[in-house]
Amino acid sequence: MLVPLIYGPQADNAEGAAVLQNYWEQMQTQVAALETALGGLQHIYHESLTVGGDEGLEQLGAADQRSHSFIAGMAEGGAVLEATEDMDVLLETLDLQRCMMIPLASTNVASKLQEWHSDSNRQRYEHIANQIDSTLGENETGLLMISERHQVQFPSDIEVFYVSPPALDDYRRWLRNWTEQQQSATAVESEPTRTDAEVAVNDDEIYGVEKAAGQDEASEEPETD
Repeated sequence: MLVPLIYGPQADNAEGAAVLQNYWEQMQTQVAALETALGGLQHIYHESLTVGGDEGLEQLGAADQRSHSFIAGMAEGGAVLEATEDMDVLLETLDLQRCMMIPLASTNVASKLQEWHSDSNRQRYEHIANQIDSTLGENETGLLMISERHQVQFPSDIEVFYVSPPALDDYRRWLRNWTEQQQSATAVESEPTRTDAEVAVNDDEIYGVEKAAGQDEASEEPETD
């Protein structure tokens, strides 16, 4: 089962929070129905997790309570939370993504940065596919939670069931409208290369992945007297 992992912008917006909550509720209902139809769930994979088991659950608990509660319930039912990503490749990809959000004067630098980021992304998603292939046994069912922009190429012998409740489209519409509103507000003041809305959405996705990987605190600068 392939479940879109939604990182909403950290905006104080009641409508957005309600739409996001509705997605999680509908998604869990669909997953439960699929799990029953497929005869159970044996393995769970979650983007950003470089460790599995109890340690992986602990990381999720500090990063995303929705994911943690959802996955903890499935783990109690016997499913195994697997390590999904390679830490070095994950952090390299996140750093490069952050660099690409900075306006650059040199097209040559921008091109090389894009090539580096593409290669890092390829390595990241290849690792995820290999982890699934090496741990998911014949006639077993797994669940992968990952952002919609992923590029994982699943092995040909794995049948993928895409979980897409109606609330997913509702959330996409809300996010598109919210982004357009933020862009319009920004355009009144200036003509930036990247709007605050675009940065907010990308920042929140990076932040969500880093927190789940347990790297948000490590990346902060230490306080000095």
